[in-house]
Amino acid sequence: MVALGHITSHTTGAMPWRSPNISYKRNEVYLDVIESVNLHMSSTGTVLRADVSGKILMKCLLSGMPECKFGMNDKLLMENEAKQGKSSRAKPISLDDVTLHQCVRLGKFDTERTVSFVPPDGEFELMTYRSTENINLPFKVISSIKEIGRTRIEAEVSVKSNFDYKLTGLRTRIIIPTPKNTATVKVLAKTGGKAVYDPDVGGISWRIKRFPGGVEHVLRAEVELLTGVSLKEAAWSRPPISMEFNVPMFTASRLQIRYLHVTEKSGYQTTRWVRYLTKAGSYLHRI
Repeated sequence: MVALGHITSHTTGAMPWRSPNISYKRNEVYLDVIESVNLHMSSTGTVLRADVSGKILMKCLLSGMPECKFGMNDKLLMENEAKQGKSSRAKPISLDDVTLHQCVRLGKFDTERTVSFVPPDGEFELMTYRSTENINLPFKVISSIKEIGRTRIEAEVSVKSNFDYKLTGLRTRIIIPTPKNTATVKVLAKTGGKAVYDPDVGGISWRIKRFPGGVEHVLRAEVELLTGVSLKEAAWSRPPISMEFNVPMFTASRLQIRYLHVTEKSGYQTTRWVRYLTKAGSYLHRI
């Protein structure tokens, strides 16, 4: 199904999403690639599910009627370029379920996989997509949860950042579940951040404000259960460890904006910015 905006622009030449009389003293365009990465990993380290939901947001502060065009490391685009003798160091990726704003020329995208358009003024969502192949997981979690007798649990959890050392994860939070009949939690050792028992989240809340790439943090804790209530009586289901995080300038899908061109008949210069952010969707590790 083709959006009404596409039909209108093709038949009349009009662009209902943009006025021709826009003017800025400084012409700028911002492109933000924002991804949510989902992971479900088994207790033995097998990836049961991994995928990415992404969107590309654009903020245009451009005069006149600019023509914008950008190319990604899309597999089909790079295959077409290779046939033309063009080479690139970028690794090709496959994107699924691509949805485009009505301003994008669908014919160009379908045949060339380039995103070509006259943008609306201001902020808008240019594109959404999914990725299910070769997901670049930002964090790896390894856990050891041992039940000692009937009223004690020993937990050791290590979290390692898999991204480049030049990058830093922000506002990382690891939630390590404990049984409902937990009485006390003693954090025996940790290599970073702050960890407290939080009944509202059902376990230990371990926060690390800044998590550099290539770094491993380890936490060890001892959990004491209420006297007279055993693990079996409490029927603990061992819910998974979950994570929250933001990693700027990193994409879990490995998507890259390879170029961004802006042309307008007046020939003005444009300042262009491209930013990336990967955050946690449902990021779970069974214990």
